[in-house]
Amino acid sequence: MQIKELSPSIGSEMTGVTYEDLQRPEVFDQLADMVQRRELAVVRGLDITPEQQIALASRAGRPVPFVLAKYRHPDHEQIMISSNAMRANKPIGVARVGNFWHQDSSFVKDPAPFTMLHGVDVPSDSGHTLFASACDVYDRMPQEWKDKIAGRTALHTVTKRRRISEEHVGLSIAELKALIDEQHPKVEHPLVRTDVVTGRPYVYGAPEYMDSVVGFDANENAEFFALLDSLIQDPEHVYTHRWTMNDLVVWKTATTFHAATDVEPGVNRTVHRVSIEEDGQWAA
Repeated sequence: MQIKELSPSIGSEMTGVTYEDLQRPEVFDQLADMVQRRELAVVRGLDITPEQQIALASRAGRPVPFVLAKYRHPDHEQIMISSNAMRANKPIGVARVGNFWHQDSSFVKDPAPFTMLHGVDVPSDSGHTLFASACDVYDRMPQEWKDKIAGRTALHTVTKRRRISEEHVGLSIAELKALIDEQHPKVEHPLVRTDVVTGRPYVYGAPEYMDSVVGFDANENAEFFALLDSLIQDPEHVYTHRWTMNDLVVWKTATTFHAATDVEPGVNRTVHRVSIEEDGQWAA
């Protein structure tokens, strides 16, 4: 077994381990420490079944069913299938998931603190996942802005990224926004938090999932969102995960910004995702 850092600011990689190895407490504890200390952990080439993925997730916390039933694994409701593949002319999962920078589910009151992905059928030349540390983003923020956002909260919303469906046909943009606000009310979170494991402050909120910073006017919001985007997307501070078959990728949702890149036309990509709620096992 080998462990190495993936980039200076985020991520560690574990290689040379099997599912059986991860049954040993000392090995699984190393995985937990990688996630907690480095925010993102990659286990390369871990050949596991859906049942085994759920078993691993259950040792970290409590796997929760994906909110949209039609995109759940047919035999395992805790697994969401992220896929552009078709079977019998029907999609087997949801395509184009998370193709923008975000922190998982920040638009809900209590997001699950961990996400676990398993690369079931992944291309090597496209469909990468980009990662950036919210702690590192805060560290690089100009002091002027650190002072401006200190003690402030932000309103989070899914409005900008809510998908249009048949039920929305005929609605005006104003009516659609009102419906989304009714179905998914805005939630308020502190803009700067402290990681309870590392003690590092971090920015909680990505522009695509934020409506506004409470107390900022329109110009201040636009300026702050532009700054945040530039810090998150700085190539010098982004780790690009180029998937290989059976990679297991786990991260802390609050401190990890990420985005999926486009998949090459005509190429299938299927990833199994599990959201993990806290139940004391990986809690700080």
